[in-house]
Amino acid sequence: MLNQNEIGAKIAVARKLKNLSQAQLAEWVAVSAQAVGKWERGESMPDIISFARLAGVLGTDVNYFVGAGADPSQKETAAMCGAADEGSSNANNSCPWGNMSGGNWTNADFTGLFGLPQRFSGSNINKCLFVESELAGLTFRGDNIQKSDFSRSDLRRCSFRSSNLQHSIFAGCDFTGSEFNKSNMADCDLSGANLTEVHIKWSNLKKLNLTGATLCRTVFQLGQLTKITFSGTLTACSFDCCDFSSVVFDGATLINCFFKNAKLNKISKRKRTKFIACRADQLTYTFLKICKADLADVTIIESGEAKADH
Repeated sequence: MLNQNEIGAKIAVARKLKNLSQAQLAEWVAVSAQAVGKWERGESMPDIISFARLAGVLGTDVNYFVGAGADPSQKETAAMCGAADEGSSNANNSCPWGNMSGGNWTNADFTGLFGLPQRFSGSNINKCLFVESELAGLTFRGDNIQKSDFSRSDLRRCSFRSSNLQHSIFAGCDFTGSEFNKSNMADCDLSGANLTEVHIKWSNLKKLNLTGATLCRTVFQLGQLTKITFSGTLTACSFDCCDFSSVVFDGATLINCFFKNAKLNKISKRKRTKFIACRADQLTYTFLKICKADLADVTIIESGEAKADH
């Protein structure tokens, strides 16, 4: 095994190859800049957890620091993240991703990302890949997400606040229990996404692909819905004081859905909400009628049939 001075020199070399300052490396590893300085000068050594985090950030493995590992330029951060502390039941929890808030992330491949802190806010996320990433519980506040791919990612219990999401892919994502507040989502693909118990408030939604999406106890409140088509079964969904413009319910089955003060019957026929070959239970039908929807192509489901569909 190398001595402290040799280990410190290896840390310094790997850090410089990544173009990181001591302060930047310290932030990623969750230690002080002074601690990194002491490591590199050979005055102290990282503990095993810090070694694991260093390995992930610097693109190598723990063995590199004791003289047996590969050069840091030959390893990928993501690959080493879970394996650096092999044998530990908490290996995944030592993933070294630091605070990614306030970053300018462009053309970055974060496929399979996991272990982020709770906040990922104030960032510009442009043309990035987050495919099959584990992002549950994150807070996105003031983010600008453009042309990025989050396909099949875990986005449960996430909070999107004052964020802008455009031209991005969320196909097959699980949004269960997430919330959107004062956010904008436009030209996004949510096909096959799970929107169960998602709460969308004071938000603008436009041109979303919801083909095959699960809408169950989904709440749309005080928002604007534009050029969106709903199909399939909507169960116990709520549209509370929403403004509808050019929205279409095409072949949809609506069970126990709530509509309050929804602007469904606009003066312009082009912007009027359309119901094409739809089915609704009696209660939902009543709410739609109160909102002056055109129900000519809506069939009332008998109570027993509605329970079977539910």
